Amino acid sequence: MKRLNVLGAEIHCITLEEAILNAKEYFEGDNCRMVATPNSEIIMNAMKDPEFMDILNSADMVIPDGIGLVYASKILKQPLKERVTGIDFVEGIFEYLNKEGKSVFLFGSKPGIAEIAVENLSQKYPNIKFTGTYHGYYKDTEEEKIVELINEATADLLCVALGSPKQERFINKYRGRLKVKVAIGVGGSLDVWAGTLKRAPVFFQQTGLEWLYRLIQEPSRYKRMRILPLFMFKVLLKRKKAK
Repeated sequence: MKRLNVLGAEIHCITLEEAILNAKEYFEGDNCRMVATPNSEIIMNAMKDPEFMDILNSADMVIPDGIGLVYASKILKQPLKERVTGIDFVEGIFEYLNKEGKSVFLFGSKPGIAEIAVENLSQKYPNIKFTGTYHGYYKDTEEEKIVELINEATADLLCVALGSPKQERFINKYRGRLKVKVAIGVGGSLDVWAGTLKRAPVFFQQTGLEWLYRLIQEPSRYKRMRILPLFMFKVLLKRKKAK
């Protein structure tokens, strides 16, 4: 898979369909494969944290979850094929898992959220076996127990909703021990599946304005949104230096 370097992050130039096809192959393997879903904010954070940047770039698949990455790729004259959101990717994987009767472990979010998400997802994907859940409000000393629970559940897919970079750090730290086929950081997706957070309407999704809808829902996110103009400025600066 071709990669595009966006401010140090190696993003795969891939479509949603291609990403799902790759993941299907991962489920036939023996090792835990990691999928990362960076957006502009995550890349900006990684620029200040070389260890985190290495974690992102070590993932088996790095999909462009953020319209800012698509714009950046055009500025850099190496356009990505399309934006591939993490939640669309995972729901595409759910379709496959449902057909194959495979299993999922949900880890993260507030206590009780993962359980509600399982109830809702089970109605949509009745053939998926949801073999376990654990909330994201845990102490560091609990991590060993959590890894054991995940392994005992023998799930095919592990969805980690701890927020970035915590979710990526967790997967990277334990990927050599996790007995799952695919592990992916899903951010706030558990809250969407549980119904406690609404996903943007299709219009906002198709126009790349999901960030605006999220800001309307959660005005407190405005401080985080201020990083986006800085991201684009750095991309423009990189292009100028390249010339």
